[in-house]
Amino acid sequence: MNNKRIYLSLSQESGFEQEYIQSALKSNWITSGGPHVNEFEEVLQNYFEKKSYITALNSGTSAIHLALILLGIKEGDEVICQSMTFSASANPILYQNAIPVFVDSEIDTWNICPEQLDIAIKDRIRKGKKPKAIIAVHLYGMPYKVAEVHAISEKYKIPVIEDSAEALGSSYKGKKCGSFGTFGIISFNGNKIITTSSGGALIANSIETKEEVIFYATQSKDNAVHYQHSKIGYNYRMSNICAGIGLGQMKILEENINLRRKNHFFYKEIFKGIKNVELFDNLNEDFFSNYWLNTIVLKTKKSRENLRLAFDEANIESRPLWKPMHLQPLFENYPYYGLKISEKLFENGLCLPSGSNLTNEDKIRIRGVVDNFFKND
Repeated sequence: MNNKRIYLSLSQESGFEQEYIQSALKSNWITSGGPHVNEFEEVLQNYFEKKSYITALNSGTSAIHLALILLGIKEGDEVICQSMTFSASANPILYQNAIPVFVDSEIDTWNICPEQLDIAIKDRIRKGKKPKAIIAVHLYGMPYKVAEVHAISEKYKIPVIEDSAEALGSSYKGKKCGSFGTFGIISFNGNKIITTSSGGALIANSIETKEEVIFYATQSKDNAVHYQHSKIGYNYRMSNICAGIGLGQMKILEENINLRRKNHFFYKEIFKGIKNVELFDNLNEDFFSNYWLNTIVLKTKKSRENLRLAFDEANIESRPLWKPMHLQPLFENYPYYGLKISEKLFENGLCLPSGSNLTNEDKIRIRGVVDNFFKND
């Protein structure tokens, strides 16, 4: 039997990328910005079906950083951030010498808990430091509780940066993730549902804001014949070649979403009847996950780790869930509000191979490991 490595989430070629890459090379547009970048932004804006003004950047992390800059976050300001996420959600807070305040997950969507969010804001205000922004994440493609979180945002007049790095193609009540916040973030990293090799995008609500994003992302060049700079700038713009890859990838976005969701139903079938495993699933019909990664929670950390090792022995990649930020050495001394929900999920949770290019043979191997591991369960 083929024993090639099965990875968590690999990119998949559409077959259209090379045409755009060759076009960029022939026209000598091989720098940041360019016609492919403009076209890629337009295609994304059409995909979101609303007045979304999108700037293509070199990473989702850059997008979060620019969102913080445009919201005026500066040294000493506090920014609330979902604790259970990848560090890229929180690192840009430190770029601004601001203070992250971490909030725990709730058990339904594993995302930022509205109750703990409200508690955190009240307590920070009581301490004389009203948070300046909220970073909420659609974890593994699962929408957070949008209605509840944004009601709290409105109540306290605190803008939301919507981290949709993992959630392109997900939606809440029929509206696409990335379009709820003051700013939305997308990632096109190589492991995402589509890729530009590296890249991301910032979604804004006006053309004026988009122009400001581009200003900061292209070294903050003042309007002058010579190079003049009055503000700190960044080299964050997406390259024309990467945007060409993105244009090719957009042609298979819906196909990739369907394939990832098909993987979810595969896992639902193989874990059916196994009482000590819970497959992460949509809460109800309001939530539509792209199932970027399929994840499970086992009864104990030991059983989680033993299953991971069983997969590894079969040359199949699986990984623990994100380690919460408030447990990370870099962030452990910052404020945290919660009931340790994310800690329990991290201890017992496992991410499973979920790429849109999983083959039937791959699935047979995955099923074999699961069946063998739980045969006496």
